[in-house]
Amino acid sequence: MYTVFLAGGIASGKSTVARELSLRGARRIDLDQLSRRVLVPGGACLREIVAAFGTDLVEGETGELDRGLLARRAFSSSEAARRLESIELPHIRAELARELARDTHPCCCVVEVPLLDRMGDVRGLADEVVCVTCPLPLRRLRARGRGMDPGDFDARAARQPTDDWLRAHSDVEFANDGDEGELLDQVALWWDAHARRGWSCGAADAMGETHA
Repeated sequence: MYTVFLAGGIASGKSTVARELSLRGARRIDLDQLSRRVLVPGGACLREIVAAFGTDLVEGETGELDRGLLARRAFSSSEAARRLESIELPHIRAELARELARDTHPCCCVVEVPLLDRMGDVRGLADEVVCVTCPLPLRRLRARGRGMDPGDFDARAARQPTDDWLRAHSDVEFANDGDEGELLDQVALWWDAHARRGWSCGAADAMGETHA
């Protein structure tokens, strides 16, 4: 199975690309969802977070994490954010490795990666790294159009790798500085080039032809 890491900052269009690839037959894994999975009540990751950030982060009866409280504490400083990452990321990497090891998808698996610069040696699991880039002012405008507070956007974007960094560490770039149709055209060309090499995605192959 061919594994693709799909990277991009907030409001870059990464989810649009991932959704299109899923429609064409790829399996889609979102690292944000895996990060929630490793925070199950009683799990090792959650125990480490509680030890670092306070026992009041979990509800007494259910053991559920108060994510809002954790976010306020973890993102109160760059030091606290790095501390949270140092706890979470090894668990997320291990969960991803397990997920990929048991995958028998005949086509490919696309892994959405919000923080490619934090993935370390797990990037070796990818056959190809694809990034979605978009100028920061345009991303801010799009995020605001979705109702996101500009200050929240800036804080999140500041913790993510820049487009220049992503270009330097990716095999392919999808430039999302136009409309959605232009972005999807780039996806179609990339998909069709790979499909000709032998991907087998069933009915999705026919869909790929209609998008070409």
